[in-house]
Amino acid sequence: MIRNNPTLLTEAFSIMINNPKNIDFDNKRSYFKQELKKKDENRNNNYSGTFPITVHRQYVFEESFHQVMSRSSEELKYGKLNVRFYNEDGVDAGGVTRDWFSTLSIQMFNPDYALFKTSAVDKITYQPNRSSWVNPEHLLYFKFCGRIIGKAIYDGKLLDCFFTRSFYKQILGLQIDYKDMEAIDPEYFKSLVWILENNITDILDLTFSIESDDFGKRRIVDLITNGRNIPVTEQNKVDYVKLVSEHRLLNAIKSQVDAFKQGFYEIIPQNLISIFNEQELELLISGLPDIDIDDWRNNTEYQGYNISSPQIQWFWRAVRSFTQEERAKLIQFVTGTSKVPLEGFSKLQGSSGVQRFQIHKAYGNDASTVRLPSAHTCFNQLDLPPYESYEQTRELLLLAINECAGFGFS
Repeated sequence: MIRNNPTLLTEAFSIMINNPKNIDFDNKRSYFKQELKKKDENRNNNYSGTFPITVHRQYVFEESFHQVMSRSSEELKYGKLNVRFYNEDGVDAGGVTRDWFSTLSIQMFNPDYALFKTSAVDKITYQPNRSSWVNPEHLLYFKFCGRIIGKAIYDGKLLDCFFTRSFYKQILGLQIDYKDMEAIDPEYFKSLVWILENNITDILDLTFSIESDDFGKRRIVDLITNGRNIPVTEQNKVDYVKLVSEHRLLNAIKSQVDAFKQGFYEIIPQNLISIFNEQELELLISGLPDIDIDDWRNNTEYQGYNISSPQIQWFWRAVRSFTQEERAKLIQFVTGTSKVPLEGFSKLQGSSGVQRFQIHKAYGNDASTVRLPSAHTCFNQLDLPPYESYEQTRELLLLAINECAGFGFS
């Protein structure tokens, strides 16, 4: 009912939009577009008209940067883009603008600009580079990137760019969890898990500080006042894991993220984008992937199960019953991103190169048939408990992909 008439979300269903977890992605997206359209209709007429951009293709990033940043955010938000590439024929009826967005989103990640780095896990998702300061104008460039991605969303243009889960969370103002470290530095994540799961008394010689290395220049950063002189103990180790994760994931790139968000929120209202979670923000920016289930199944490996196991049969039956959005969220849950390689699932990337989709039988406490499936994104691995029916398998898979985006620090 809501999908066919999204105006209900601002009328009788207004309470639901204040609790967006209960609304599916399609309905959120419809409501989002509807609210943007309202703002467009109520805009100041001073900002109507076109927003012309003329650039050389080989200098698309620099020239677009200067032209976009020399104008107000209102002009960019409400203006109709009209793009022309020097020495190329063609009137922009939409196709040239799409080409411009596509080319620009590729150049955004050009290592020469030092703005973003690939994730250590999959090499296809990006995170702001904490050493981007080598580019003197790096913060203005991050603001520019925020404006461009915001404008693409505002105009309904999809971009082939994928960020780490923790960066999507930061854009949305969501809480970061130490588990987000797995996508950035899998080995460091393992060390944090070991600290939490073992008694470290008289074993580790750690303090509330971290050593930073910027282009060979090493320095000690205190996580708390005088942290380098405060030992980590069994009693305070949870605080240490929280602080060191926040430093690596938040503080080290805070100025870059803040600049990006400033540009992004000039185009997209913060209160409006906040109805989405980090998984849905990726789908909003990059679109739903085209998922070939047969290719996915043919390139999946099993441990503790085989292709004939009832749980595996139920898993693939559930996948076929899912909507396109639910399949995308399942891939996100297990691999960290909804992006599927152009060559298909046989070229899925993990922390050590090509790593096919894995389904492992859950053991120990995780084997309980009332526990949710869990995932290890650096290995593209789903740990599936030995559920006792198709209905249970489907129900708990859906619950996991919709509810287990992150747990945060209490």
